[in-house]
Amino acid sequence: MVRANGAVSLRELARVVQTSEVTVRRDVRALEAEGLLDRRHGGAVLPGGFTRESGFPQKSLSATAEKTAIADLAASLVEEGEAIVVGAGTTTQELARRLARVPGLTVVTNSLLVAQALAHANRVEVVMTGGTLRGSNYALVGSGAEQSLQGLRVSRAFLSGSGLTAERGLSTSNMLSASVDRALVQAAAEVVVLADHTKLGTDTMFQTVPTDVITRLVTDEPPTHDDRAATELQALADQGVQITVAGSGAGSAGGDGVPTGRQPRRDVPLPGQRRTRGTGTPLRTATGSLTPDQPPAERAVRVADLRRR
Repeated sequence: MVRANGAVSLRELARVVQTSEVTVRRDVRALEAEGLLDRRHGGAVLPGGFTRESGFPQKSLSATAEKTAIADLAASLVEEGEAIVVGAGTTTQELARRLARVPGLTVVTNSLLVAQALAHANRVEVVMTGGTLRGSNYALVGSGAEQSLQGLRVSRAFLSGSGLTAERGLSTSNMLSASVDRALVQAAAEVVVLADHTKLGTDTMFQTVPTDVITRLVTDEPPTHDDRAATELQALADQGVQITVAGSGAGSAGGDGVPTGRQPRRDVPLPGQRRTRGTGTPLRTATGSLTPDQPPAERAVRVADLRRR
């Protein structure tokens, strides 16, 4: 599965082989010792440091439940009458399916999959960039796509990628895709990254969004006892990224997949305005909020609680 997909989550492996995540984690550790794969937060990737990019068929089958939960929560952040940009990816495609009922919404995208998901949404205006079609992920890339974004200003950008670390931020394996994603970021006052737990701690070749530019991360609940995922999330929070975890009780979805509640929002900054750094942004979970200025003893207890979840 790792050879076919490039990356796979422990949850997916456990489901396929019909065993527990504890057993899968032990087997993955043994395979890593033999040099057959590399462990990542909550999953495994091909060996070699920087992961290769999987094609759309493989991505669409990876971490499907996690992507659905993330998309439900991310959709609750979008306001009526808002203008947003949405990048390419299978997670953003799931988000687009949930935006069809938001009246007065304008979506600018370079993704054919996002545009297709919104094609019959009468109350949503879809604006496609120019560019050259990249068939592996059905995205428009190149100078045409980047030039069509010049002079654009929207409230939020929703992006996904191949990896996310506190050190480098969001990254991807393709240079052309990275360049367009940077142009999407430049057009937005706020940047929301959608990344499931398998991408936490994974670093790929081309940086798209530096950590200090990311406003919010929407992710899923990491596997139980995954200390590395908890550490990565805390490192991101320490650098000012607001963390929203799907499955923590907020923004749950109704039976039709449409979020029933709204998440607390940050005020959208004015164009050119930057967020204040230095104090850090709380990591919001069911166990409370973690902030850099907490007493060391209290902070250690909160981190331990998060790791046990």
